[in-house]
Amino acid sequence: MFDKATDKLNQAAGTARELYGKHAHSHDERLKGAAQKYASQAGYAVRDATDNVRDRVSSNPMAGLAIAAAVGVAFGFLLGRK
Repeated sequence: MFDKATDKLNQAAGTARELYGKHAHSHDERLKGAAQKYASQAGYAVRDATDNVRDRVSSNPMAGLAIAAAVGVAFGFLLGRK
């Protein structure tokens, strides 16, 4: 939960840094702010997706096991090819 809040704070800080770079005509600060903002958005999206998968698997463990087995078979097939 706190990781998501940290991602949102980092996103806001990145936006502020990007705006500062824009107004100060500093391309370096602008790019660093954009990178921080988009990295935080990606981190939030990954954590959100992970939480959704965890909730669905905990509510239906047999479906989660079947999906994990199918992914394992697919990886085994792809890695086993020469």
